[in-house]
Amino acid sequence: MSTSAPAPATVATYAVTGMTCSHCVGSVTTELGKITGVGGVDVDLQAGTVTVTSAAPLDDAAVAAAVEEAGYEVVPAPDAEASSCCGGGGCH
Repeated sequence: MSTSAPAPATVATYAVTGMTCSHCVGSVTTELGKITGVGGVDVDLQAGTVTVTSAAPLDDAAVAAAVEEAGYEVVPAPDAEASSCCGGGGCH
């Protein structure tokens, strides 16, 4: 008997500014849920992050647009520059 395993999910976390209450959570969750392939949205108000689970990697621009539609903004993660070589300026 052969059963196909479900495709592995893609999980991405985004830093989002401006969220302060359950209404914010609902707005962001609703807008992100409209993106094709999104299977789940988890908002952490304390951390200011949104974790999106999807069937395939999402276009960051689509995620940012959905968050903006909800009235908030996706911002670079605090450690994003630290992880790039030479602060994003290229190696010498």
